[in-house]
Amino acid sequence: MAVVKPFRALRYAEPGPGVVAPPYDVISPEQRDEYLARDPRNVVQLTLPDSEEEAARTLAEWRADGVLVEDESAAVWALEQEFTGPDDVRRTRSGVVASLEVEPYERRVVLPHERTHAGPKEGRLRLLRATRTQLEPIFVLHEGRPLLRAGGLPTLEAEDGGVTTRLWRVDDPAEIERVQAALRERRLLIADGHHRYETALTFREEDGADSMMVVLVGQDQDGLVIFPTHRLVRGLGEVPARPLDGRPPVPPPGLLLYRDGRYSLVEHTAETDPEAVAALDAEVVGYTPQAPEAVEAVDRGEAEAAFLLRPVTVEQVRAVAERGEVMPQKSTYFYPKLLSGLLFHPV
Repeated sequence: MAVVKPFRALRYAEPGPGVVAPPYDVISPEQRDEYLARDPRNVVQLTLPDSEEEAARTLAEWRADGVLVEDESAAVWALEQEFTGPDDVRRTRSGVVASLEVEPYERRVVLPHERTHAGPKEGRLRLLRATRTQLEPIFVLHEGRPLLRAGGLPTLEAEDGGVTTRLWRVDDPAEIERVQAALRERRLLIADGHHRYETALTFREEDGADSMMVVLVGQDQDGLVIFPTHRLVRGLGEVPARPLDGRPPVPPPGLLLYRDGRYSLVEHTAETDPEAVAALDAEVVGYTPQAPEAVEAVDRGEAEAAFLLRPVTVEQVRAVAERGEVMPQKSTYFYPKLLSGLLFHPV
């Protein structure tokens, strides 16, 4: 049974476009510097600090100085993201920001679909221990339609990277109970944030803090889309493939190989395209959701070849998770990423 609760959010007293950023794991060192140049109070001071101790000091100072303030009462938040995807289609994705009690995977309340690695989890755990704050939400799917539709002026609004994020504070007990009731019997699926979820599980075992900030997104909405993450590779040997005449259709009929200025359809039997690429034992040197960028990188000589993948569906991802299996990393690209810096969740 999924246990979802309202929480007393910590947030910027004076929010502005300069304080937000994408999640920590998609920001390069150069981009971090750019965000800090916009505003020294940018969230990357906390999510990508020089040290965990520095993050804890900064967080304490910002709270003491009134840069960050904590809501007097608990609430959930209706979320809306308006964006144009890599396919140039304009969409809106809706969700609910809430506090979720973390459960071990074996209880089958929250399901993973992606493999994780120890290094990122160790770093996030040190940061969580130091700050005792969930600094960024993770992205979780539930079956059905979105649970909250807010109207009127949003409580918070920010734009970054062409994505506009809006939040409405919802503290009506009846609305909160409706959300809780709708999710009690739902099995949740992690879309993005596996490392942070598993970090929260470890922190629960050692500290007892049992909840984390999540964005709960109904998977039955036009705004929920998954794009492929194309692979740039080198060290690639012979690949069983059938040459294609001209440019392939979009979406492609299967796993495509672009090499030496030509497209080929790869012959494979693996269940997912990323697994097929891994089976070919190529060295992956880059990723991009944009097929033209992948092709251009090969043409410039930055990679020997590119594998152009088909997008998987939400139903395929859930089916893998329901079987207790996981996909290779970067099998799914849920676009857009959630924005960090709007809400924080003390634990």
